[in-house]
Amino acid sequence: MLDHPRRRSQRELARWAGVHHGTVGRIEAGALTPSIALLRRIIAAAGFRLAVVDEFGRVLTPMRDRDDARDGADRRYPSHLDTILDPEPGEWWADVYGLARPPETFYRNRAVRDAMRRRSQWEVRVAKYRNVPPPPRVVRPQW
Repeated sequence: MLDHPRRRSQRELARWAGVHHGTVGRIEAGALTPSIALLRRIIAAAGFRLAVVDEFGRVLTPMRDRDDARDGADRRYPSHLDTILDPEPGEWWADVYGLARPPETFYRNRAVRDAMRRRSQWEVRVAKYRNVPPPPRVVRPQW
């Protein structure tokens, strides 16, 4: 007895992706939301690649991972923080204690980070904020 063509292709796709055919069926039916890793495996088995596009259809490239920007325990800095490479005097919280300044750090104070981000967005998107007064200049704290 021949399988229904759709079932056969689901089974083949599942076999190529190394997953159970029921998993592919549940994903197709909307009963299962796959992880990104599983979705990438299934898409790759079909001969495609997963890409992120903006609202205009332009493919966005991932941020470059810098192996040289890690903390003393070889961990990446938190992704929600803007890393400061080569901090200036006063940009690191331990400067007041006379500790050696690291090659990179980030602002711990959320209010300062948010104010800096607003100012940066305003400066970069001048056309969008043309008639909006600029946010106040950020006074970076002297830790």
